[in-house]
Amino acid sequence: MKALPVIVAMGGINAAGRTSFNQGFRRVVLDALGQQQRQETLLGLAALMNLVSKQEEQLVDGDGNTITLDNVESQLGDQILSGTLIRRIEATHFDVDATHWQQKLTGHSEQAITFTTRARQLPSPVPSNWQITELDKGQVEVRINGEFTFKHDSFRDNPIKAAGQLPTGFDPSVLYNSRYQPRGLQATIFAASDAIHSSGLDWQKVMSAVAPDQIGTYSASVAGQVNSEGLGGLFRSRLQGDRVSTKQLALGLNTMSTDFINAYVTGSVGTTFTTSGACATFLYNLRAAVNDITAGRTRVAIVASSECAIEPEIIEGFGNMGALANDDNLKKLDNTDEVDYRRTSRPFGDNCGFTIGEGAQVTILMDDALALELGAQIRGSVPEVFVNADGYKKSITAPGPGNYITMAKSVALAQAMVGDESLTQRSFVLAHGSSTPQNRVTESAIYDRIASAYGIEQWPIVAPKAYVGHTIAPASGDQLAFALGVFDTNIMPGITTIDKVADDVHDDRLHISLTHRHCEAQDVAFINSKGFGGNNATAPVLSPELTKKMLAKRHGEQAMSEHHKRLQSTLAQQQIYWQQAQQGEFNIIYRFGEGLIDEADIHFDQQQMRIPGFTNSVKLNIENPFADMK
Repeated sequence: MKALPVIVAMGGINAAGRTSFNQGFRRVVLDALGQQQRQETLLGLAALMNLVSKQEEQLVDGDGNTITLDNVESQLGDQILSGTLIRRIEATHFDVDATHWQQKLTGHSEQAITFTTRARQLPSPVPSNWQITELDKGQVEVRINGEFTFKHDSFRDNPIKAAGQLPTGFDPSVLYNSRYQPRGLQATIFAASDAIHSSGLDWQKVMSAVAPDQIGTYSASVAGQVNSEGLGGLFRSRLQGDRVSTKQLALGLNTMSTDFINAYVTGSVGTTFTTSGACATFLYNLRAAVNDITAGRTRVAIVASSECAIEPEIIEGFGNMGALANDDNLKKLDNTDEVDYRRTSRPFGDNCGFTIGEGAQVTILMDDALALELGAQIRGSVPEVFVNADGYKKSITAPGPGNYITMAKSVALAQAMVGDESLTQRSFVLAHGSSTPQNRVTESAIYDRIASAYGIEQWPIVAPKAYVGHTIAPASGDQLAFALGVFDTNIMPGITTIDKVADDVHDDRLHISLTHRHCEAQDVAFINSKGFGGNNATAPVLSPELTKKMLAKRHGEQAMSEHHKRLQSTLAQQQIYWQQAQQGEFNIIYRFGEGLIDEADIHFDQQQMRIPGFTNSVKLNIENPFADMK
């Protein structure tokens, strides 16, 4: 009997806001919310964006005015809306109107050029046509004859000016002692803390419920940490005349989101796993976690991805591939001289490229028995994640047949598990929906053909990248967050950034709505990702209600009743964190240098190993799995 991987929490941050309690999802579907949920969402975002602060048990704005649910929209609504979702790149990243670069200047002089400088600033070796005369106090005179080449600071107008940035005013670095860490790792720490707190569970109790090696962390980024504190600084420093720091290489690695969660958040000594699969990276790591849980190797899994790559070099790289929406093409699409930077990402509409985003997503899964034992909230379940390649290619970035396999197998599994009615009447797709002309054709064709094969009509298609951009590694984590939002609110997000579905989209059996709409309770979501290089992945996600019905069949009504009693304490703790987060109090978990394990205090024999700080032991009485071959 296989364990069922159950989702018990999700936290994170992207352009829409905080992931916990569906804040980011609610920002997207804001116009479909009731008045109280709308006000709560806006107030929480105001706190996240540092537009309000807590003073004497009240929230006040920068001018000292009291902000409440009743007046948050009238006082701060415009700032909140304009500072979230996709928008013009802000100067905190770089100046898109004057993007810095090094320009090469080559010249020739009939007469010698003479200047003075410090001797230690001379190039090595000195060019053959430079004559050096030593002066006093370390100065030299340089005389150049003939041709010369210099590189100098210059600034250019960047053709790509929009991104799905973290909300304006939100700075994860000030929430804890970030020690000059790259932005992606700061976002990881926030996301992991958000996930753990929003679970409502005492993390020490979780750790004590299982063996130390039964907790796993599965996470990655794609590009690594490309900010100046990471690989960006490592590669740029010498070229800019600076020195490489002692931390840039290590902190730049794409394993660091995994490592930081283990070392500074959970203190886990269990499975640590990192794999990258382009845009499917989150799903790749989710697959490893699901496989370990179903096999019994892991009982608690933290699955994460982070990417904060709104950097000139990354944007230029994608831009020169023709992958990003730029100003000129957007103006042509809209037949206008002005670009609407809120609508640069247009999945399944008339589009011209994707919009990069940044963010971090963390979800916590447990095996079904442990989730019931601890009184965890059942937010859904993931029975499997399918991954397939594209076979032979001409262009390494072009889509291929692998996504047909992953989607078809996911739908086939869902049909086998929940039946035709749930599949055809109460399932929906969280599309990759990158907003490129090629994607809208190829991805819609997959969905339309699968819908035809399984008798699905008007299959709802949701495209999160229309709002938060393409966050690369955590992109499918963004999609999972949307799926949980749909399960919790019964609101199906439309694609409001397009005027119409493009003529070449295959949508005979699809429902691509241009507006958000209320829907009946859904049973299954399909998280789909089509990554560069043939990195295709799809995960069927079962709803909370469907998951609980399955758990009742396996464990019985008595176990479900006992779980319900334990759940009340969990929900109470969740409410406490929600209230704190609504006021900008996130209680970041960052245990730098705490609880270090003295290896001399590790004790073991042939049966078990005991590690200081852990309630349970690591079992060493391992059976031979190949006994028939002995």
